[in-house]
Amino acid sequence: MSEIHNSQPEPASTAQGSENSAREEIPSAYDVPLEDINLIYARLWSEHRWKEYAERLRAEDPVHFNETELAGRYWSLTKYEDIKQVDSDWQNFSSAHGITLGLPVDAELPDGALGITTFIAQDPPVHDVQRKTVTGVVAPSNLAEMEPLIRQRTCQVLDSLPEGETFDWVDTVSIELTTMMLATLFDFPFEDRRKLTRWSDVTFAIPQPGGIIESEEERRQEFLECLEYFTRLREERLKNPGNDLVSMLAHGKDTKDISPMNYLGNLLLLIVGGNDTTRNSMSGSVYALNRFPAQYDKLIANPDLIPKMVAELIRWQTPLAYMRRTANSDCEIRGKQIKQGDQILMWYASGNRDADVFDNADELDIERPNSRQHLSFGFGIHRCMGNRLAELQLRILWEEILKRFERIEVQAEPERTFSSFVNGYTYLPVKVNRKKS
Repeated sequence: MSEIHNSQPEPASTAQGSENSAREEIPSAYDVPLEDINLIYARLWSEHRWKEYAERLRAEDPVHFNETELAGRYWSLTKYEDIKQVDSDWQNFSSAHGITLGLPVDAELPDGALGITTFIAQDPPVHDVQRKTVTGVVAPSNLAEMEPLIRQRTCQVLDSLPEGETFDWVDTVSIELTTMMLATLFDFPFEDRRKLTRWSDVTFAIPQPGGIIESEEERRQEFLECLEYFTRLREERLKNPGNDLVSMLAHGKDTKDISPMNYLGNLLLLIVGGNDTTRNSMSGSVYALNRFPAQYDKLIANPDLIPKMVAELIRWQTPLAYMRRTANSDCEIRGKQIKQGDQILMWYASGNRDADVFDNADELDIERPNSRQHLSFGFGIHRCMGNRLAELQLRILWEEILKRFERIEVQAEPERTFSSFVNGYTYLPVKVNRKKS
């Protein structure tokens, strides 16, 4: 089975987004031969050039074929309806070979690979019973109990922000709030909570000099550190269980005897799921409302629009750009012949910009009537289990922002995650202007 992360290398051609030619400008999508377009290349995303490439694929080749020596055959789906159809059909399009672009189905894992498995990369019945074990932590009743704590922490972070000086919103607010929430969900030692952020970042990082990790061996060592830490927590919770994710995995009848690599995989899934979606939406919300100041004015004038804004922001940002499925048999999508074992990449970020579904899709519209139909949380059995928690955290954040600040002003363009899977931010310089009492 493929590893949970994606370590696809960049190609040699600058037209396809090589970090090896980082000083050369990425060309217009319409100057590149159609067959050479490949959305998987991280530079398209870190330099925010993916939109025009996805736009061209939606118009000219919405079921787009690529093949590389390492990954084999794969197809990119860029239209909303195609993505929704595949995402909803687990019988024909399997998750059991990985959720990101990886090795071909029959390929052996490289030497030293850990062979991590996770319930999101499974089909029923394994997926269903392992997922059910942990869903209680985000049940409506539990969210209602957590809301006062989320609000208290949000207020503390916002009240501590400096006024009149530039600071990094990503690290100071987005990472801090999501990491505190993760520590609560796992009942993780609070003083070590930034380890959770680190493990989340490592999971899908592409190894490169000066990057989050520089080699697969470094990733392996950090994963083993994560497993060792959580194994200690598991032993503690076996003796003293609580209402946290570690306890649920340790005592659940369908997860208590899983292998160490399955345990690690489920942990990493829950860490990433609780971190990347919310963290990058928190940063994206500030950036988006600065990009569309009329929408910011509308929100300030009517805070009751916050729930609609949250749904629209998650559509506009799409924190996880794609998910992978694998064809269980030969099939056809829009006349293209898909072979058994072909990987299929469902580009949520592109589907959320599909003009056939969303009018003026590149615009942020906090009163968009169908914003909740976005693809960002997926469809079917793999729909994001933490979607309501993410929405709750974003809603509370903006309720408290509007109480305190006249504006949050972005000072420069953000720095973005070097990844085609995590569509996020690594740095967003802002200043805040507090309301006068």
